[in-house]
Amino acid sequence: MNTNQITMLHPIPILRIFDEKKALEFYVDFLEFKVDWTHRFEENTPIYMQLSSGKCLLHLSEHYGDASPGSSIRIMVDDIRKLHEKLISKQYKYARPGVEETPWNTLEIKVGDPFFNRIIFYENKSE
Repeated sequence: MNTNQITMLHPIPILRIFDEKKALEFYVDFLEFKVDWTHRFEENTPIYMQLSSGKCLLHLSEHYGDASPGSSIRIMVDDIRKLHEKLISKQYKYARPGVEETPWNTLEIKVGDPFFNRIIFYENKSE
C-alpha cells in the first residue's frame, strides 16, 4: 500500500456570472439546479454561490478574477432524452436546445448561459 498516494475527487467548476437574477432564472428555473448556499462579504458586493443537481455541483461567482466568461463544462446525465423533454417543455425564452449525436458515441445537449458559458450535458450511447 502506497501511503504517499493522494486521492482526487470530482472537481467543482466555477463559472463567472454578472447578474444574480439572470443566473437564478437560468440555472434554477430553467436547468432546475438548487441553491445550496450563497456568500457576500457585505451587502452590495459580488455574490458567490453553490448550486447542485444530484451529485453535480457548480459554483457561480460575480467576483472579478474567479473565472473567465466563455468557459465550457461537460455534465454526464443518465437520461439525455428525458432532460431534453424537460428543457423543451419549459419554453425558456433564450434556449431551445436539441439533442446531437456525436462521432465519439455520445448524445449531447449544448446550452449557453446568459454569461457566454456553455454547458454540455451528455450521455454515452449504448452499444
